[in-house]
Amino acid sequence: MKRENPQGFYHKVDNQLRLNRKILKEYNKAGKAIVRQSVLKTEGFNPKFFTHYWKNAKGDVYLFVYEYGFLSKKEKDSNKYLLIKWQNYMR
Repeated sequence: MKRENPQGFYHKVDNQLRLNRKILKEYNKAGKAIVRQSVLKTEGFNPKFFTHYWKNAKGDVYLFVYEYGFLSKKEKDSNKYLLIKWQNYMR
């Protein structure tokens, strides 16, 4: 098994995080949006790459890519993401 060099690994992670942020920013212009997961994945979004998370009072865990967050939801037999933007009260 070939071991990947650390620079290559970090480069791949950084590139995916930047792509995820770009996609979330594009689909969340208003600060809150709902988008089908398949739409984001077609653009190259990978939900396994995120920078931090935030848990709201209801117990929902939003994953964030820098200032853009997403929450996986099932709505009418369709998998969707609820997209939000980081707010000061989330600290």
